[in-house]
Amino acid sequence: MSKITDFEKALEVGRPPNVKSLFPNSKALIVSGKYIDLAMLKKGKALCMAANGRNHFVIRGALRAAQKAGSALIIEIAKSEGGTGAYCAVNYWNIARQVDAVCNELKITVPVAIHADHYGIKNEKDIKTAKTEIPSMFEAGITSIAIDASHMPDDKNLLASLELCPFVPKWAGYETEVGEIKGKEGLSTVGEALFLIQGLNAHGIFPNWIALNNGTTHGIEESAQGIQVELTARIHKALEKYKVSGAQHGTSGNSSDRLRQIAEKTRTSKANVATALQMISWGLEVNDYGNAQLDSEGNFVKVKGQGVTEEMWAEMKAYADSKGLKKGDYKKLNLPFENKLLSQTADIRERMVRRVEDFVYNMLANVLNAKDTAGLVIDAILADGSYDPGPKAERIEDPAEWTPEKIVSRAASLAGDKGPAGNFED
Repeated sequence: MSKITDFEKALEVGRPPNVKSLFPNSKALIVSGKYIDLAMLKKGKALCMAANGRNHFVIRGALRAAQKAGSALIIEIAKSEGGTGAYCAVNYWNIARQVDAVCNELKITVPVAIHADHYGIKNEKDIKTAKTEIPSMFEAGITSIAIDASHMPDDKNLLASLELCPFVPKWAGYETEVGEIKGKEGLSTVGEALFLIQGLNAHGIFPNWIALNNGTTHGIEESAQGIQVELTARIHKALEKYKVSGAQHGTSGNSSDRLRQIAEKTRTSKANVATALQMISWGLEVNDYGNAQLDSEGNFVKVKGQGVTEEMWAEMKAYADSKGLKKGDYKKLNLPFENKLLSQTADIRERMVRRVEDFVYNMLANVLNAKDTAGLVIDAILADGSYDPGPKAERIEDPAEWTPEKIVSRAASLAGDKGPAGNFED
């Protein structure tokens, strides 16, 4: 009789109840986002890639890269990408099924969290909808969520988060956000971040991650502004006793050196990568920043013999032109072209996946310092004997000081420039 491996033991105890129920015979180690965060903190100065699985090729490539690097991984999709008004075929309700299937097919043994990113809340109607939508997403295999009410004023952001957190399982990873991701405008402040985390703490809610507007944008970065490392470090230092990690959004468009600085100088443990992976899978030329390159006429540069076929790219470009899509809107090609891309020959599909794999592996191993973190997750699961490591913080704020009335009053004294209005979703 063969000896039971640590991986097999982790499979038995480390998969959350929703995952076990959905995939009772699976050999995919899908885990709570909490364990991913803890593993990065254990290694130190390490960030887990949160790969936005905008298409199936990104999911496959990222999983293959993580297996090669021995790295834990987060596969995620945002509300704009995969909610009820999605521009991708991958969505909140099928992403776990895709990840589980690929893990079993490719014999992936690294732990993976399935994250519902940027679950945006903008008004009371969104809050009402969320009370049924959030449970449905966990029923579909999500193991971590970002409730993002940063589109609203600070008091409403906190109050919406307090109202919706009871709909998130206690064992699940949880991310909160202050300040919309809108580049150099409306940068987050220490006061705003403290307000949000202290208010959550007073009510017994201990986020794994906080996302900030620390200087980046979603999509194609058009300036050299990028991540403000010192601002991020200052905010993380102020939050230190609340034991919350950072989630770095808008990673595409920032150099490897700047990402290494974020790992070195801040408490960030999660780095979202979306646009770069989409462009790479299609076969577009990108620079070290993950930005797709433009030729002298302002068009994307398709690398011959890489990604999709030249004929398919011509069709995608013609479709974009017919719809008046600007360069930053090419993400909207995902939904109408997913099945067309899946219908290509096996060699083309493989080169799409391999291109993503190579990029993600380099990021995990040489930029984010995430190599060999898979074992740290498995060790933690076995030490806990559970799918839930519990909270990493404790309540230190007085709930009597954080009633709804006092939250509104406190928010009125916050100073901060929220920047211009507009649609800043991923």
